[in-house]
Amino acid sequence: MAAELVIATPLLLLLILGVIQFALWEHATGVAEAAAQQGLSVARLQGESAQAGTAETRSVLDQLGTGVLIGPQVTTTRTGAATTVVVSGHAESIVGIFSLPVRASAAGPTEPPLPATAAAAGGGP
Repeated sequence: MAAELVIATPLLLLLILGVIQFALWEHATGVAEAAAQQGLSVARLQGESAQAGTAETRSVLDQLGTGVLIGPQVTTTRTGAATTVVVSGHAESIVGIFSLPVRASAAGPTEPPLPATAAAAGGGP
């Protein structure tokens, strides 16, 4: 009985730590996805820039990702047709042996500029 307990206890603790580590990774992924979506919603707007999307993404990460997403990197790309925001980093490690990578991206169409006549009139279509 004691021998089984000596073998089973460390395995059970390792299993519990693995479940907690997976939950932290899932949470960090959710934070990265939320930040990427919010950054995309700003960066794709008419009159905005990729830098505005990056700033918004970092603002959301500061609010949500403190301590959960380690070393976040934000890349925002904006063209005339599409805008993409990518957030990457690592999930917080409770075991200390390994660090799980996190990557989330959001992409969408860039809003086209107003036609020259509508822009001069100060309104939409």
